[in-house]
Amino acid sequence: MIAIQQKIKKALSPEQIFMLSAFVVNGGNYLYNLGLGRVLGPGAFADAAILITLLLVLSFVAMTFQLAVAKFTTEFDASKQEAFVKRAYKQATTFGIVLGALIVVFATSLQSLFQTASPIMFTIFGIAVPLYFVMSVNRGNLQGRKSFIQLSVTYQLEMVCRLALTFAFLLFFNIESSVAVSTAIAVSFIAGVFPFKKLTSKKAIETALTSKESKAVTQFFVLTACYELTQIICNNSDILLVKHFFPSYDAGLYASLALIGRVVYFVTWMFVMLLLPTVVTMRKEGKNSVPVLMKYVGYITVLASAIVLFTFLFPSFAVQVLFGDQYMAIAPLLGWYALATSFFALSNIFAYYYLSLDHYKPIVIAAIFGVLQIVLIILFHDSLFEVVLAQVAAMGGLLIAQLLYFWKMQVK
Repeated sequence: MIAIQQKIKKALSPEQIFMLSAFVVNGGNYLYNLGLGRVLGPGAFADAAILITLLLVLSFVAMTFQLAVAKFTTEFDASKQEAFVKRAYKQATTFGIVLGALIVVFATSLQSLFQTASPIMFTIFGIAVPLYFVMSVNRGNLQGRKSFIQLSVTYQLEMVCRLALTFAFLLFFNIESSVAVSTAIAVSFIAGVFPFKKLTSKKAIETALTSKESKAVTQFFVLTACYELTQIICNNSDILLVKHFFPSYDAGLYASLALIGRVVYFVTWMFVMLLLPTVVTMRKEGKNSVPVLMKYVGYITVLASAIVLFTFLFPSFAVQVLFGDQYMAIAPLLGWYALATSFFALSNIFAYYYLSLDHYKPIVIAAIFGVLQIVLIILFHDSLFEVVLAQVAAMGGLLIAQLLYFWKMQVK
């Protein structure tokens, strides 16, 4: 096994290994969601989909810490990295405890809001939330130091643990499905903390951040938090609103649609993970980072176009293979949902590029269109098709706006 690992390391760069790992992780998470859909059926799957959506929301919130740590461990010298990462752990843990406590306290209210079978699943999820923030700071530390192999392992362990435990609970134990899913998610956070990037010895020299550097960290953190909020709105508001407006069966059908359609977003996320430290490093060295952006935009465009084309040409086949006959009602919507997600994925790469350069206007643009998406869904939800078309309109507008901003910045 060691010999195989050494051969892989010689044949592939750490970045290439991370990209392959990201495909495996996304594939594993996809199998997890598909398996839940088949095992539980549309009704029970609607509750599980709420937990999965909350996990995505949590990942966006925690990404604020991960990206901030990744950016500034790249920018700061070794003596300041130690102090910065320690502060990040302290702040992330505190925030995680507060957020987790709020989820536990309002578990019954969340049950009522999303019409779920039990509040227990929210309680279990809330208890585990602080661990997720510790995990995210660790990942940011690995990402900033470009330790992509170790970063890959943390994602692999989280995915494998969640997948194995969920189906073990569902198939071999008499546990309510929502409790089984929430427990497996909670335990997977522990697995995802490893391998843990240890801080250096207490004897190592630490240099406190200057007021200018602290201000830069705070500014980036606030900007990132604002953008991650728009990500939550754009990427998750539809499932939450559908769960509120539609009965559980229809909400379960829509959740399966979202999981198939969002394959575009999850496949392209690995490019964002590689883009940020690369752009920060190039700016630090005074190099032009636009060619790197264009390279990743090209990759995403090719992948997204292939997926959208397939879902428009063979929607019934895709639904049949992935979810089965009981979900066939969503087949006509699949291509349109994939198109909306593709628009969002492409606009996302531009937003993160400018975020790494400390530009805030793309965040404002994303926020405007995220709110527009919510408004459109609230106004037009007579059918699931109307909900999907509302997203196509909002995300198409977002992509056009981001492209216009990019063009404006290039002609200056």
